[in-house]
Amino acid sequence: MNGKVAWLRASYWAGAVADLGIGILTLVPGRMGETEFRYPMGLAAAVMFGWALLLIWADRRPLERRGVLLPTIFVILGLLSAGLAAVATGIFPIARIVPTSLLGAALIALMGFSYLNAKHLDV
Repeated sequence: MNGKVAWLRASYWAGAVADLGIGILTLVPGRMGETEFRYPMGLAAAVMFGWALLLIWADRRPLERRGVLLPTIFVILGLLSAGLAAVATGIFPIARIVPTSLLGAALIALMGFSYLNAKHLDV
């Protein structure tokens, strides 16, 4: 059981660190773009910081709160979809979303494995 809990905890912390990093990058003025993008970028950063706190909270009781991983996976899928849409509409070149897409895919794999690995454990 300790190994399964370790996978859950790794998932929570990997997600929290990624959220904090992306939240910080989102607030860098040079990355925020035009003035009209600053408000939505600030909103996105707030959500990233809040989700990082949610994952850290889940880590405090990893088995009981493992369900947090499922909506986290769906959020990551949404972020990946937004990146693909930005490429498809010509907003970004594909090279710009490759690093975050690889990170997102790795997080989905880690979180999916961790959730399924611990799914049948009693709380």
